Amino acid sequence: MDEDRTARGAASGDASTDARTDAPTAGSVGGDGYSGDVAEGGASDARVLPSLVIRKASVGSMDNNAYLLTCRCSGAQMLIDAAADAPRLMCLVREGSPASRLDTVVTTHSHHDHVGALAAVVRQTGARTAAGADDVAAIEEQTQVETGTPLSDGDVIRVGVHDLQVIGLRGHTPGSIALLWRGGDDGDHLFTGDSLFPGGVGATMGDADRFAQLIDDVEHRIFERLPDETWVYPGHGADTTLGAERPHVPAWRERGW
Repeated sequence: MDEDRTARGAASGDASTDARTDAPTAGSVGGDGYSGDVAEGGASDARVLPSLVIRKASVGSMDNNAYLLTCRCSGAQMLIDAAADAPRLMCLVREGSPASRLDTVVTTHSHHDHVGALAAVVRQTGARTAAGADDVAAIEEQTQVETGTPLSDGDVIRVGVHDLQVIGLRGHTPGSIALLWRGGDDGDHLFTGDSLFPGGVGATMGDADRFAQLIDDVEHRIFERLPDETWVYPGHGADTTLGAERPHVPAWRERGW
């Protein structure tokens, strides 16, 4: 079974098996009307903040989320996960820059459904590339795209005037990362790849050691450090907040997935 599909089915419950009454509502961060509800082939959703625009689109048959961050001060752009459907991703890039400016592509982890359009997007834009150091070899083997910046927990990567903190979340893959933008009055925004979803952490394929590593990292590096209002942008499906998920973390640890 594909590990990324398992990640969403097990952790987020395919929605129907893990329905949540405490899920975030549209506009609940910043009153901006953003909900994060997107569908393959459909329109992007955009969160327009004073200095940063966050756009979300669904691409590919596995409902992968791609996120475009546009610095409103400089025009710089960062794409998180060039997952699939390069033409749709280039449309997303042009939503933020009619000239197709793309400065950086960050890959959250090495699974095939998160790198399917990486080569095409980099070829068309000349964007720099970055990914978790321990996933670089696997990404390069699949895509033949060199990773310009290997990232580790605690690193910082910039888009325009904005710093994003790199958080290592080992377990789903050895080099899985999340990116955190701390926007002050505009809130905390966390892009988690396949390491954290509504309803649980990402799949570790029944490996107890991998699960222990991932749940420990998620608990200590995310839930112990960040407030409930932090908005979570996962690699598949619906968004959530840390406050919606925090009460359930002990149950995730107990069930072992």
